[in-house]
Amino acid sequence: MASIDRFPENADGQEGVPDCQIFAEEFSRPARLTILAASGLAGAVGGVALAGAADSTAAVWGTLGVAAVAGGVLSTWSPCGYSSISLLRPKGRGAKAVAEWLPTFAMHGAGYALGALILGTALGALGAVLGFAGFGTAALVLLALVGLVYGAHQLDFLRVPYPQRRAQVPHDARVRFSKPVVGGLYGLALGLDYMTYVQTPLLYLVTAAAVLTGNIPEAIALIALFNIGRFLPVAVTALPVNDYQIQGWLSRNQERAAMADGAILVALGAAFAVVALA
Repeated sequence: MASIDRFPENADGQEGVPDCQIFAEEFSRPARLTILAASGLAGAVGGVALAGAADSTAAVWGTLGVAAVAGGVLSTWSPCGYSSISLLRPKGRGAKAVAEWLPTFAMHGAGYALGALILGTALGALGAVLGFAGFGTAALVLLALVGLVYGAHQLDFLRVPYPQRRAQVPHDARVRFSKPVVGGLYGLALGLDYMTYVQTPLLYLVTAAAVLTGNIPEAIALIALFNIGRFLPVAVTALPVNDYQIQGWLSRNQERAAMADGAILVALGAAFAVVALA
């Protein structure tokens, strides 16, 4: 496969991909503290509801499923993420161009599906070997810690490890293969989730949950939901809007997206903590 395109290096010679947004202009520290407190309170209230549900396990699963899809959207729906999937957009405008693009769209989705199968199998098998077996009290405490710690990280109150491969998909593949093949290759690279840059630590929460299931089909399902969220934004390329308009909108809203990401993580962490203690 072609070499992976990397992001520019910064003055220290490190790859210049920030792992969270710094809210210096739009979101002051008091504003972020308010978001942190409000999301924690909302999560705690939600945790009470989860703990009181007729089937709290199913309720936790449903919450994780929604969070996984949201995390997938946030992971790709960014200026750098869109710069990758925009290479798959239809050639031209109109119904005929979109129809000719559908095989590329389908192959891209198939790549994500294969990525979910591979990564989910590995995570579920790892959990089984380690003896995990679902979302008991200890597992919920661990998920709560992941949510709270990485939520604080994303809101720029804490610095914790952010493991990832800071690279994009191989952009020059588009001149070496047909567009449907490129769509499939991109889908697989992005669908493995850790092969490219991901701007949301919600991926770590979903990964932890997949391992904690100790069950391969359940782990695949969680990664598949995350990948559905990653896959959906490519559909925007079929709309009659140009890349400049989309990139501009994404750039203007990237800090808001990161803020929402942090708020979701904190709320999930608080909710799982309440359920664990109930």
